Amino acid sequence: MIITLTTPAMLFPAVSLLLLAYTNRFVTLASIIRNFDPKLEDENITEQITNLRKRIYLIRRMQEAGVISFFLCVLSMMAIYLEYQQIGSYIFGASLICLMYSLYLSVREITISCDALELHLQYFSTNFKQRHRRK
Repeated sequence: MIITLTTPAMLFPAVSLLLLAYTNRFVTLASIIRNFDPKLEDENITEQITNLRKRIYLIRRMQEAGVISFFLCVLSMMAIYLEYQQIGSYIFGASLICLMYSLYLSVREITISCDALELHLQYFSTNFKQRHRRK
């Protein structure tokens, strides 16, 4: 299969936007962690802290895989430009694998985020029921 110089170049906008989205997730999560108050009376604090740690770890790995994908994409363009077609194709394939791994991690992080929201909703639901029983 012949890959031209423009084939890896088509990934540039996608990977750039993906890295921007990952950075936004990181900034949002960092804000949540900085504003986290363990003094609140919440029975799920341990689960929430564990959840936040997992998410930070996953976001870091997502960003690393995305950056590696971007780097390999540029490297494949360089190899193709220098007329190392076969090597450029293999490097581009590795870039796609890293991108898929990054997307997989993204789905895992979203799942964990949803689990965190479920814990929060359980806490609200429990408190709501307790307040209404007292009345």
